[in-house]
Amino acid sequence: MISEPELEGGAPYRTVEVLTEERERAPRPPRARRPWLWALGGAVVASAVWGGGLYAYGQRAEPGPDLGGYKAPVELCELAELKALTTVLGKRSDSGGEPVVMDDPAVYSTGCDVSFGPEDNGHQVSLRYTLHKMTDPGPEFGPRAKHYGLATPIGGLGEQAFFDDNGGEGGQLHLLDGQAEIELHIYRNYTLDDEGMPIEEPEPVDLSGVDVPMTQDMLALMKALKK
Repeated sequence: MISEPELEGGAPYRTVEVLTEERERAPRPPRARRPWLWALGGAVVASAVWGGGLYAYGQRAEPGPDLGGYKAPVELCELAELKALTTVLGKRSDSGGEPVVMDDPAVYSTGCDVSFGPEDNGHQVSLRYTLHKMTDPGPEFGPRAKHYGLATPIGGLGEQAFFDDNGGEGGQLHLLDGQAEIELHIYRNYTLDDEGMPIEEPEPVDLSGVDVPMTQDMLALMKALKK
């Protein structure tokens, strides 16, 4: 006789759990970002910062040469008193400023003319001041001076200085001092006819040794241009 399951020796029934509600699922832990993505992002940021730094470095203006105290702009005829030449050429009777020839970040250049003595047969003094703000004018100064006939060097005046007496009729003095070039020219005034010939031959003026007062006035002008 087969015994009932609940009788002794029989296997007990397993209880079956009935789910009446769906259990709340546990939240999935966040996935970690892949390391290579972080590395790539960091490399991109670093590259951008480095590139920006290079750009900013490239945009910085390079320092220019030492101008040695020379300034610009200037009123050249007001600074050039030319007192030494007044004792040789006569009274300073007229002066006039010339418009600035060049006013650029790389170079500044201006000039003016001054009259001395009688109007019809006196002398004209022409001044030119050039300040090189970017390039060195030294290598070209000597060859250009010799090209224009200034063959006599003047010592103790700036870095280089050359003079020519214009055949006794006047004089030219060109000076280089660092980044500054200064030119001082003396011409004889003539009253000319329609054909360009002197109406009256002026009396000769002995200008031998004129390089001395020209040098004195040049030194004074150099000092004035630095104030």
